[in-house]
Order: sequence, then C-alpha cells, then structure tokens
Amino acid sequence: MRRRLQHVSLVLAGLLVLAGCGGGAGPAASAPAGPPQRGGEVTALEDQGFAGGWPTGLDPATSTTGGANVAQLGAIFGGLFVLRADDDGGNAKVVPNQAESAEFADDGKTLRITIRDGITFSDGTPFDAAAVAFNFTRDVGSTCTCAPRWPLAQNGITTEGARTVVLRFTRPYASVLNSFPVTNANWIVSPTALNAAGPDAFKVKPVGAGPFVVVSNQLSSSLVLERNPRYFKPGLPYLDKLTFTSIGGDQPAYQALLAGQAQTYEGLNTTPLLQQAQTNDRLTVTVQPATSPYVIQLNTKAGPFADERARQAIYYATDFDAIAKGLFKGLYPVSQSFTGPGGLFHEQTVPGYRTYDPAKAKQLVSELGGLTVNLGTLRTYVAQQVMTALQTQWQEAGITVKTDIYELSNLVQSFNSGQWQAMLQTAGAWDPASGVGVAFRFASTSPFSGVADPQLDGLLDQAAATLDAEERAALYRQAGAYISEKSYAPFGLAFAPANLAVRGVHGPGLTTKIPPIVVNAGILWDEVWRTQ
Repeated sequence: MRRRLQHVSLVLAGLLVLAGCGGGAGPAASAPAGPPQRGGEVTALEDQGFAGGWPTGLDPATSTTGGANVAQLGAIFGGLFVLRADDDGGNAKVVPNQAESAEFADDGKTLRITIRDGITFSDGTPFDAAAVAFNFTRDVGSTCTCAPRWPLAQNGITTEGARTVVLRFTRPYASVLNSFPVTNANWIVSPTALNAAGPDAFKVKPVGAGPFVVVSNQLSSSLVLERNPRYFKPGLPYLDKLTFTSIGGDQPAYQALLAGQAQTYEGLNTTPLLQQAQTNDRLTVTVQPATSPYVIQLNTKAGPFADERARQAIYYATDFDAIAKGLFKGLYPVSQSFTGPGGLFHEQTVPGYRTYDPAKAKQLVSELGGLTVNLGTLRTYVAQQVMTALQTQWQEAGITVKTDIYELSNLVQSFNSGQWQAMLQTAGAWDPASGVGVAFRFASTSPFSGVADPQLDGLLDQAAATLDAEERAALYRQAGAYISEKSYAPFGLAFAPANLAVRGVHGPGLTTKIPPIVVNAGILWDEVWRTQ
C-alpha cells in the first residue's frame, strides 16, 4: 500500500477558540495587514524558563532543550516538514517543506522521503539524501528531549539515489509524519560544517538550510540571525535580521514590547496580563488552540505512587474544575484525557474517571498511614498558580505537600534521575503520537514517564502504527480509559499560551493560529514581516 503524504487520512478535531480569550487580537488587528513587505528586523522575546533557555546550544543532536527551542531551530534549519493551518487554526496538517514528498509503503512499515531538488546549506554544500540520512542516524537516540523514538528495523535508514531517504520500521508507524515538525530529525545540519567546526563550536554557531544564518549566539541569552542568501524559497525570508532574546517572564516581556525594545513575545501565560494585552491597541494578541492539558504525573515506579491507593487519593483530592473557574474564570477547558480541544482525537470526558471526592481521599490517606508528596513544576505563571491550588486541595485531604519550581534544564535532570514523585506538566500535542504527546509522558521507553505498563505501551504503539484514523481514535479512547482505570495521572485544564506582536508585525503562527505541536505554536519565521 502506497500513500502520498497529501492523501494520508487525518481526523482533524475541531479547533475551538478558548471562550473569553478572544481570537486573537486587540483593536490594532482589525485592519487588513496588506501584502508582505521585505526588509527590516525583529527582536523576538522568549521566556528564560522555557523557550528562552538553550544552555547546551542549538545543535539539534546535542541540545537537551530542543523541544522548547522550536522557534530558534526553525529559524536556523527550516524543517523537512512544517505544520500549517488556516488563519483561524482550522484545517491543520503537516506538509512538506524542504522535503518534496513523503510516501508510505508496506502498510506503513516503510517511508520514502524525497528532498526538493537544488537546496543547499547556507555554507553552499548540498542538502541531499546523504546529508539527511547522516542527520537521521545522528539524531536517533541523541540527548535531545525531542530525539525521534522510531521503531527502526536493522539498517533502517538508507538512501535511494541523490534525493530519497528511506526509513524502514519493525512495525507500521503511520504517525511518523505528524511527529516530524517537533523531532530533531526535522532540523537538518550541514555535515561539512559540523565536521569542520567540531561539536563544541558547532552547537554555538550551527549551520543549516533555513531562512536565517547565525551571526552570534550567547547561550540562553541572545541569538542574532540574518537572512540566508541561499534560502531555497524565492523572496523569503522577508526579514533582514531576527534576534531571539531571553527574558525573565511575561511582565518584563510585556513592558519591553510597549517600550519598543522588542517586537514579539512567544508563550504569554499570565492570565491577568493577557486580558490587559487584549485591550491594548498597540499589540496583536493571538491565543493558540489548546492542545496540551496539564497532567499530574505520578512516578509509579518507586515511592508512594507505586501503591495504587496513593494514586487514587490524588485523583479524589484534586478539583481541576474549581481551579479552572476560580483562578482562570473558565478560560481554559478541563480535560480528562491527554489532548486539548485543538488537537487530534480529543476526548473531553472519560467514562469512570475518578472525580473530586475529598472524603474518599481522606479515607485512602488514612489507610496508607499518611501520604507525603513532593510536587514540582516549571517556572511559569499558570503552572505555579495551579500547583499552589493543588497544594491547598491536597492538604485539605490530609496529604503533606512539598513543592519545587524548576527551570527546564533542571527539570530534565530530575526526570532523568528517576528521583521524583509528582510533576505538574503539560501532556498532549496536536497529534498524540508526536511531541510532548501521550507516549512522552506514559510510555515505558520514555525517560519522562512515570509509568511502565506493557498493556498501555501496546495500545499506544498500535495507535501510532495505524493508517486508519477511526482505528487510531478508538485506540486512543481505550488508552485514556486505561490510564484512568489504573489511576496513573489525573488530567487538568487545557491551557494554551498567547503570542504577542507589536503593531505592524505579522506572520503565520505569530498573528494567526497554528495548533501548538509541543507547547508553543510553530511560528513560520521565513514568512514573518513588518511594515516598513
């Protein structure tokens, strides 16, 4: 069976606008943008607690934070595939970019990717099948949190001619296409530049075939880029210069935009500030469709949550509906499963899901002889607000709670150590098999999972394998019900961040909606422009 990428059947969930958050813009966005203009520069702010941290550099194979740095990596490397959507976030699909086409064979066990003819890296060397295969081999099993976890057959990465790369899997793996835009295998580095510079220098000044080239890079501080004169798309990028600057959160970023020190900010999540920004006619505010609900990950491999009664106590002690209404005025819908309303295969409710019942929680805590929990999360407004509320709710049920706030790099280290108990994280992606999807948080093979369950692994593997969208949907329903039955991790509000741009700056995923394939939307930086 052979299927072209453009014919792969996708079930696109309704991409719902978050009630009360607005579609996207303040008064300044009401006027038509007009035709794109070439030239000028943009300074893009990124929160140092997430996308603004790249402490191990921007080589896709060695970065430990690549899943957070999609904006920077996309600007430097472009991507074999990108996620596109209509301006309102609808009709989202993964489409070829540096790839020309992708073709399945053997009922999904083989994928042939054909590269566009004539592309070169910014150093002038050929962007061909050999270069892509070199990157695939290097990226599989690399240190990046976004490394592909392909079920490769022996010698599963080969080439056919100068432009075609062939991936062969041990089982059907249809979801591989949707996963590309958020795996490091999507960002192809120049093998020649890598070998010439060496890995230590290359991670600071990497070379790709994307719309921009690196001028300077101060890790987790400032990344200065300029237009790539060899970029394969005629007339693009529009901007002459693009600078990513790390900043200490939403409030200083908002003030920097109003002071004219920057033009964009990605990932605003402070709800009061969001509402303030939406009334400011100097800004365009775009709230992305929610794809990633929060989840309380429980480490079932050791500690108190190896006992199912302790996990059930957390379910019964948790009232996400009250948190969503009380803290966020109902802006964010509550999900009982692992995707938000902006993602594929979304299920709002799960039959038999354990809901808030403090009496049952107290009874279980008593049976356990007490329960002490260490709960951690990232340093973001919504996460910290939710964690504080959870601490209060759990303490009312007799649970002793200690909390920790992490930067992304420290969070990764904690997961890798296995010495954690509970983490409030986002779980879900536009496609559940990609990005920070269900397997990332629940599969036995993932270092960011607290679960090791062969039955759940089987369901997730089957769902990722099938080419049939209805069959995938049914398998994901089963997986959601199984997670609930085993009390592996309660899900919460489906939060989506907002992107801010000053008046006169426009671009897909920045001032239009693209469902976040990880946490932030994939801004297409080659098409970002500003009025001159």
